[in-house]
Amino acid sequence: MSLSFEIPVQVDTFYIAAQSDPAQNRYVFAYTITIRNHSSEAVQLLKRYWLITDANGKETEVYGDGVVGEQPQLAPGASYSYTSGAVLETPVGTMQGHYEMTSQSQLSFKTPIPLFRLAMPNILN
Repeated sequence: MSLSFEIPVQVDTFYIAAQSDPAQNRYVFAYTITIRNHSSEAVQLLKRYWLITDANGKETEVYGDGVVGEQPQLAPGASYSYTSGAVLETPVGTMQGHYEMTSQSQLSFKTPIPLFRLAMPNILN
């Protein structure tokens, strides 16, 4: 019997004009991520990996333990949300990555974080 883990990831992004300085090529974005456990057993988020790409093609990789200082556990049917941020040198960019997770039965797996866009309002049609 093979277990599969259904862990959808939803992302909402926000441009933070008050912390941005376009004259200095500084564009600050926040994103809120909601992770849901649609699986039949509890899971825990252990690590994160991000690939952040700006409009100039500059790529930054971020790898670390947990998210916002936590390694949340999600019971079946539970969800977990957190807000974090990114600073880009361009008004548009993308982020994508994965979470490394473990299940209650000690199976390790990766949950993909789908590509999402960071963009100043009204910059894209």
